[in-house]
Amino acid sequence: MNLSHLQTMSSEKQAEEAIVSSLNETMEHEEEDQGDNSIFSVKSLLWHGGSVYDAWFSCASNQVAQVLLTLPYSFSQMGMLSGIILQVFYGVLGSWTAYLISVLYIEYRTRKEKENVSFKNHVIQWFEVLDGLLGPYWKAIGLAFNCTFLLFGSVIQLIACASNIYYINDKLDKRTWTYIFGACCATTVFIPSFHNYRIWSFLGLGMTTYTAWYLTIAALVHGQVEGVTHQGPTKLVLYFTGATNILYTFGGHAVTVEIMHAMWKPQKFKYIYLLATLYVFTLTIPSASAVYWAFGDQLLNHSNAFSLLPHSAWRDAAVILMLIHQFITFGFACTPLYFVWEKVVGMHDTKSICLRAVSRLPVVIPIWFLAIIFPFFGPINSAVGSLLVSFTVYIIPALAHTLTYKSASARKNAAEKLPCFLPSWTAIYAVNTAIVIWVFVVGFGLGGWASMTNFIKQVDTFGLFAKCYQCPPSPSSKHH
Repeated sequence: MNLSHLQTMSSEKQAEEAIVSSLNETMEHEEEDQGDNSIFSVKSLLWHGGSVYDAWFSCASNQVAQVLLTLPYSFSQMGMLSGIILQVFYGVLGSWTAYLISVLYIEYRTRKEKENVSFKNHVIQWFEVLDGLLGPYWKAIGLAFNCTFLLFGSVIQLIACASNIYYINDKLDKRTWTYIFGACCATTVFIPSFHNYRIWSFLGLGMTTYTAWYLTIAALVHGQVEGVTHQGPTKLVLYFTGATNILYTFGGHAVTVEIMHAMWKPQKFKYIYLLATLYVFTLTIPSASAVYWAFGDQLLNHSNAFSLLPHSAWRDAAVILMLIHQFITFGFACTPLYFVWEKVVGMHDTKSICLRAVSRLPVVIPIWFLAIIFPFFGPINSAVGSLLVSFTVYIIPALAHTLTYKSASARKNAAEKLPCFLPSWTAIYAVNTAIVIWVFVVGFGLGGWASMTNFIKQVDTFGLFAKCYQCPPSPSSKHH
């Protein structure tokens, strides 16, 4: 018994040392490439992040962007109490599945390091982890769901840009703004990897924090509108549409593996997502509650919270900061797609940033096109949440973790120890099974029915390629 225990401890230590030494080699290699000039320290400070703090900023910044503006809309669909409870519930659920993804990444990397596989100039992605641990069928499933989710995640950021800028300048319709921002967002092809989002993640989170507290304070200062009503929930369709938008909010970890890979010590990632989620609660719960308190059921026809708040310099600042942050989040969602496409066309190992940028451009075109076809800011979040996020970041990680460690030998040789708060494999299997059943029935089943019903209603009301979705009637906007 003692001998097997010592062997397990020894294998764990060897695995950890292998990963750390590999990462140190990668780091040294990258530092050599930078050269010993005086610019290095500034460039490193702004451009080249891989610390625990960088990962925290990346997770928190990526988790909540434009969705902050749609949460009051969700509260109007489901009521304040349900809104708050489900935010906490899905926040904890999302943190658990992000933890599972991080465990599977370490397991995959440890096994590959033992086979002397080098990851220099190669970014490990979620579908590769699934392939290495569970085989080609799982790779195909992971790739299909992840890429589709990230594609529509990028589409949503583009739609949000057009929706927001309209509240500063309504001389152009939202479709024209989508063309303009599509061109702007295409410049993200020049950002090589998640290492290079250091300054952007920091700024992005600052911008979201400002916007969240602007929404909260502006709604409280404005006070309740005359005759305000808070009738939600009134219909099951609306209730589950709102619930899937919240599921979408805390399902932002489709880029977890890429963020982990950008860390110098990925083993430290385990609890980062939970810490990021706790901070995000301080942004989402007060802002959604305050705006819903002030405007009540009016939000049912205003999926963007900016549309009800009075015009002011503070609102303009919030709109501009959100636009910049949506540009950053577009890059976050698109970068894994760029990596997949580079691997398909054989450009992933190329060192030239310009060559890689040119090869990435075809990824942006379908995103641009889809944003013009489906400009339904708000309803599209719920549709993506129920059909894609439910599988990508809840069901697949929970199933993959259970199947990876189903054999006694896999559990015995696991690269990561069981968490201190759940030191039993039976308990972990029970939690994973409960997540799969809950998300499949409530998130995918009921949520899919509700969000698609709502989405089809938007298509019937506004049509595909809608020129100016949910714009107030005006001489320049006769569509409504």
